[in-house]
Amino acid sequence: MEERRKVPRHRVFKAGSIGLNSAGAIDCRVRNMSSDGACLEVASQVGIPDDFVLVIAHDHLSEPCHVVWRDANRMGVAFRAA
Repeated sequence: MEERRKVPRHRVFKAGSIGLNSAGAIDCRVRNMSSDGACLEVASQVGIPDDFVLVIAHDHLSEPCHVVWRDANRMGVAFRAA
């Protein structure tokens, strides 16, 4: 598979949450990450919009994201400027 990322990602295993405005949040696991984006693992894709805020409380991180790809339990997101 051809690598298309501009910045290499580093393997991580962190707890995160997908912020859904006033509707709450969905728990996720961050599997890899770079300054440009991340791969997230979720129990289900149901109800996850294309744009959301990724929160990693341990790192005091809150990043607006856009979904680039999805499969059954994982999604690739690109960080975007707020």
